[in-house]
Amino acid sequence: MTVAERIRARYLIETPLDPAAVAEVMAGEQSCGTFTRVEGETDALRERARATVEAITELAPAEAPSLPNALLERKGARGPWRRAHIDISFPVANIGANLPTLAATVSGNLYDLGEVTGLRLESLQLPAAYRAQFEMPRAGISGTRRITGVASGALVGTIIKPNVGLSAGETAELVARLCAAGVDFIKDDEVCANPAHAPLAERVPAVMAVVRAHQQRTGKHVMVAFNITDETDAMKRHADLVEREGGSCVMASLNWCGHSGMQTLRRHTGLALHGHRNGYGALSRHPLLGISFQAYQTLWRLAGVDHMHVHGLQGKFSQPESEVIESARDCFTPLTDAADDRVMPAFSSGQWAGTVPATWAAIGSDDLLFMAGGGILAHPDGAAAGVTSIRQAWSAARAGTALQEAARSAPELARALAFFGKP
Repeated sequence: MTVAERIRARYLIETPLDPAAVAEVMAGEQSCGTFTRVEGETDALRERARATVEAITELAPAEAPSLPNALLERKGARGPWRRAHIDISFPVANIGANLPTLAATVSGNLYDLGEVTGLRLESLQLPAAYRAQFEMPRAGISGTRRITGVASGALVGTIIKPNVGLSAGETAELVARLCAAGVDFIKDDEVCANPAHAPLAERVPAVMAVVRAHQQRTGKHVMVAFNITDETDAMKRHADLVEREGGSCVMASLNWCGHSGMQTLRRHTGLALHGHRNGYGALSRHPLLGISFQAYQTLWRLAGVDHMHVHGLQGKFSQPESEVIESARDCFTPLTDAADDRVMPAFSSGQWAGTVPATWAAIGSDDLLFMAGGGILAHPDGAAAGVTSIRQAWSAARAGTALQEAARSAPELARALAFFGKP
């Protein structure tokens, strides 16, 4: 079997045992084996179907185990707690074009192995022919620009605030003000999907009426990501409603809708899919557990999403700046050399004009959604000034001009710096 017919995964493990022995356990557990060889597990079958340990790179050990392990504790295991990167390849024939099974193969029971006190899926590489069997983004970066009419510069977006509680009519009134303020993109919050006080059946027509009216007056289509997170059949109905009303985008909470749900939605609608990763911290926040963003976003891109959340620089969440930057670069990187399947990273969480320079310096690209909730809606001179302040900050950052200097001739930016920049 050639390298091109195999999926390669890299793991970070921690164990009191020999990492090479643990690597073989991992390969067997996730392919044709179990804790002992069984009847029918012939040499020929193992040659065809067994995962293969490709590389082991031992790292510095830890002083104490990162996670509890009852099995090792019963056996009286003591350190050193050895850490290593393990590269394992899996035959594509074991999996087929089956996204949930791919996820179960490269993750699955590995997290429960009795041999480890830490295990994390770090990265995932796919052969081009295998990637081609899955969904592609329908909009991606270029399509999102085309739909919104933003040929250059970052797309400035915002989030409906308050997060939840507004009626359909109140939401539409806010969207009308935001359209007039000059935003390119508006999204629902992840906790507002189909609430009793603003059901999608009412909210979508009300919001799209003002979006269409704004487009008729100005020629500008504002992309609204309606949160249609729900069970699969309901999401399909919600997407149909958005499409009938002239919408261009829907949003779903990826972790709670699941891979198969998102695949079904992608195949059902041509709307842009805004992938919200809420809950990702539970999968990633511990450095010796879960899944790194490179592997995580690879799986979701196979489901055909167009936008992926990466959080924001100098924001309100726990991720280090390096993780946010690397996550955005992962979105910009094609999964293979065979096709442009890049997706647009969505920066959010505590963003405002003052976080623009760090974003530009780190990313060096305009191909992103820069979303500010309070940074727009709480600007002391109103939402339009909030949007303008972000655009002024972005122009200054691209020109290499300090914000304080740019603010001398940009009153909206000056007010934002004075208001949001207070300690």
